[in-house]
Amino acid sequence: MPRPSLTHSQQVISMTEQMSTGKCDSPLLQAFVENRLVLVKIAARITGCRSRAEDVVQDAFFRLQSAPQITTSFKAQLSYLFQIVRNLAIDHYRKQALELKYSGTEEEGLNVVIHGASPETSLINFSTLEHIAVALTELPSRTRYAFEMYRLHGVQQKDIARELGVSPTLVNFMIRDALIHCRKVSGTQADTFARR
Repeated sequence: MPRPSLTHSQQVISMTEQMSTGKCDSPLLQAFVENRLVLVKIAARITGCRSRAEDVVQDAFFRLQSAPQITTSFKAQLSYLFQIVRNLAIDHYRKQALELKYSGTEEEGLNVVIHGASPETSLINFSTLEHIAVALTELPSRTRYAFEMYRLHGVQQKDIARELGVSPTLVNFMIRDALIHCRKVSGTQADTFARR
């Protein structure tokens, strides 16, 4: 006769009752109750955590309740139980490894670029970049070249100095002057947007 379908909370209560009384409807569930600690140890060896192993064993119990009745020998029933717990533990371990692979720390989440920035933010950023590009054209060509090579292309100052035929100190001052000029332009740009 088929069993009526139980809700999850009814299954948990049923499992608790069967564990506490030690009496089960089927020999397979009885074998489960009698060997529960061994099953938890097996799952813990695979998952590496007793708490996760308890979850695996509980999942195995729920699966056994809906499994067909097995009337084979006690040894076959135990083998079946161990195999179910082992497979569930391996699945749980793989899921955990996959989650760890694709998840990161909270700090990493704070540094994620938001692609769907508001239109206003996109406009402000684009406008600021345009103003900085215009500001760079206002600079002397040598200063602009030194700034672009250092800040945009990552060329070392001594290499820029060698290429321009000037001292590294002068290159440092040119980069500083270009940066100050860009900050002035972006500062006035920010003031313009703040007044609107």
